[in-house]
Amino acid sequence: MSSILVVDDEKSLRDFLAIMLEEEGYKVFTAHNADSAVKLIKENIFDLVLTDIRMGKSSGINVLESAQKILPDTPVVMMTAYASAETAVDAMKKGAYDYISKPFKIEDVQLIVKNAIEKKKLSEENRLLKTALSDRFQLPNIIGKSETFQRIFDLIEKVSRSNATVLIHGESGTGKEMVAKAIHFNSNRKNYPFVSINCGALPENLLESELFGHEKGAFTSADTLKLGLMESANKGTFFLDEIGEAPLSIQVKLLRVLQENEILRLGGTKAIPVDLRIITASNRNLSNLVNDKVFREDLYYRLNVIPIQLPPLRDRREDIPDLVEFFITKYNSKHKKDFIKSVEPETMRFFENYSWPGNVRELENVIERAVVLETSESIQKTSLPEEIFGAVPQFQVPGMNKEKIDLERTLDQIEKKMLSNALVQADGIINKAAKQLNLSFRSMRYRIQKHQLKGKSKDNE
Repeated sequence: MSSILVVDDEKSLRDFLAIMLEEEGYKVFTAHNADSAVKLIKENIFDLVLTDIRMGKSSGINVLESAQKILPDTPVVMMTAYASAETAVDAMKKGAYDYISKPFKIEDVQLIVKNAIEKKKLSEENRLLKTALSDRFQLPNIIGKSETFQRIFDLIEKVSRSNATVLIHGESGTGKEMVAKAIHFNSNRKNYPFVSINCGALPENLLESELFGHEKGAFTSADTLKLGLMESANKGTFFLDEIGEAPLSIQVKLLRVLQENEILRLGGTKAIPVDLRIITASNRNLSNLVNDKVFREDLYYRLNVIPIQLPPLRDRREDIPDLVEFFITKYNSKHKKDFIKSVEPETMRFFENYSWPGNVRELENVIERAVVLETSESIQKTSLPEEIFGAVPQFQVPGMNKEKIDLERTLDQIEKKMLSNALVQADGIINKAAKQLNLSFRSMRYRIQKHQLKGKSKDNE
């Protein structure tokens, strides 16, 4: 039940409003002056304050100012018998939600009250959503314990403190938008909008209108003025995904945004200042696009102030178990299947050895499918798509993309990976895996123990 505070020095009007609003299903409190109203505001949480402006020596403006300090999300509607433009403008300038002139119609009051309370609920939902998003993209909540991802976390933390332009590189599905949101929600812009657009998802004319807006009459169907997404994101962060797909005509206008901090609506003549943090992402090599003359060199250098390279999932396999656990929890909740607790060790070996061309996004889709299909407490390989458990595990040489590598450690990793691959293909049977690697049973068992792997001595074990 929404609660309303009615403040008026006229008892008959207070009583009338209280009865009328209670019949509408609201819980109503009343006060006869500003002092008693402020006392109630300090002691209760109201969804709406409905106050007269002039109450003898008392002023409804005092009620408005107190409500804004104590209950900043609560709308305040002013009432007055002195219907003057100056009074209304003064109240609205000070933050009043709306204004009612006495005498008023009951249906007018009912409509204003309904709209004001809905506005408060929407504000609360938006605040909760922002809080949830901010919590979700705090660095401790992002999954990635691999050495590569820990370095990315360190970079995100440093970058978030600045307003520098960031260019995120990575294959599709590696989490480029997740990193962009992490930068935003760990920055001093987190209370302002995060707005994103995929540059390859819209044709050139629509992309320009979406980004920069248009004036009324700018083209045939432009019946009204439209604010662009960049204008609506003012003071926040604007994320341009797949920036390599942006046409050259759009690139020129983006360069202006970066250089001049202003936009020009389609069909407009007046520059509009904007304060934006620009983050871009691409799964293509922009320097190659520059060489091919399809991406502006000056824009590339403006965007590439701080580059972040996201590794594919196949290069951070140690993160797979934690990602699997996270997605199981997520889709257990979504599909109401809380009985799924884990993944069979054999299934996890398939996860860890598959090449994941679709990266984290593909892994998430595979886990959702498995959660939907699985009937036991642990995900079995039969709940996986055939390309996962039917494919030959992909072997990757670790460390070869680095300038310097630890040879002993790398050889150890290679041995462990080959042993694990052989065990997967031999269904965990040590004899079969040993023959595949041309090793004796004893040598194979020693290496399995050394790397803390699991295997079976016989087919029936």
